[in-house]
Amino acid sequence: MTRTSASSAGIVLLAALLATALAGCVVTPYNPQPVGAQPPLADEADQEQASEPPPPLPVYEQPPCPEEGYLWTPGLWRWGAEGYFWVPGTWVAPPQVGMLWTPGFWALAGAVYVFHAGHWGNHVGYYGGINYGGGYTGSGYAGGRWNNNRFQYNTAVSNVNVLNVHNTYNETVVNNVTINNTNVQRPSYVGAAPARPQPNRAEYGASREPHYAPTAPQAQHHDAARTNPMQNAVRNEGRPPVAGTPRPGAFQERGVTAAKPVGEAYRPQRAQGEQRGPENRGREEERH
Repeated sequence: MTRTSASSAGIVLLAALLATALAGCVVTPYNPQPVGAQPPLADEADQEQASEPPPPLPVYEQPPCPEEGYLWTPGLWRWGAEGYFWVPGTWVAPPQVGMLWTPGFWALAGAVYVFHAGHWGNHVGYYGGINYGGGYTGSGYAGGRWNNNRFQYNTAVSNVNVLNVHNTYNETVVNNVTINNTNVQRPSYVGAAPARPQPNRAEYGASREPHYAPTAPQAQHHDAARTNPMQNAVRNEGRPPVAGTPRPGAFQERGVTAAKPVGEAYRPQRAQGEQRGPENRGREEERH
């Protein structure tokens, strides 16, 4: 055997030994977008309007985090062809290391309800003071934090398997109503107590920072909910069969959670034909 052949054989043997040592240890790498490549900015002029308030937030359990690096984005009601439909809460890979999600929210403005879309950014901004649970208490996010380019999960409010995800801590969240342990429906729009109509100082500061658009999986997640008839509030009575998913668009994957039968059944305030004016239909068709 030549020296070159021996060297090649040694490399092959070393690779085989490493493969054997790592057998049974499956590591899913987390590769968010590098810091140097900026994601697209959010289009914050894109707003939906409705003539009636959205249903209360449904009560549901948070699915387990599928892998390290994913962040929780709470579910909310959106407006579609049949009125309100539920976009499930889900775990999402952020577009870039260090970014946090600011949820969208509905707010009463005069005689109409206006939707303000969510966005990514360096800090969590104003989302109406609405308690979405899962760490979104109405101000900021207490479900986790970034530390040295890795996301740490607060196991007090985030459903993570500590056997698979080791980057965790436990910190009590004061006045947090988790989606896991409450039997009380919560208001879903600004204008209903105890939602907060004005941003605080930190949220005002975050509003002056760049805001980045939802990721492609988030957009697909929204469309999957919009086209699923059973996500419509007029059909599920405000208790969507898919309330939370482990990943965007995974409506049939293991770990999906349904809304609990809490509170009164939802009934729209007006006949469906009276709910959407021509201007709202045009806006919805233009968006999609």
